[in-house]
Amino acid sequence: MKKTFNKGIILMIVSAFLTANGQLFWKFSQTNGRFMNIFIGFLLYGFGALFMIFAFKNGELSVLYPLMCISYIFALINGYVFLGETISIYNLIGILIIILGVTLLGKESKL
Repeated sequence: MKKTFNKGIILMIVSAFLTANGQLFWKFSQTNGRFMNIFIGFLLYGFGALFMIFAFKNGELSVLYPLMCISYIFALINGYVFLGETISIYNLIGILIIILGVTLLGKESKL
C-alpha cells in the first residue's frame, strides 16, 4: 500500500507544477497579448487537473489535496525566474511553513 501512496504524492506534485506553470502562461498572455499563451496555460492547467484525478485514485484526499500548496512554491520560483519578482524573507518563511505543514500531514497518513 505504501507504493500506491508514493505514486499519489508524485502525481499531486506534478499536478501542482503543471497548474502553477499554466497560471504563469496566463500571466504571460496579459503582458504580451498572445492568445497562444492563454491556450498553453489552459492546456497545462487541464493536464494538472488530470494528474490530480489520478493522484486521488492512489491516496487519501486529506493527505494529497494539501500538497497543492506546493504550487505556491512553484509560483514563487516562476515569479522570481521569469517575471523578475523579488522574494522577501516573509515569502521564504511562508514557504518553510508550507513545507512543514505538508510534511506533517504526510506523516499523519494511515497508508
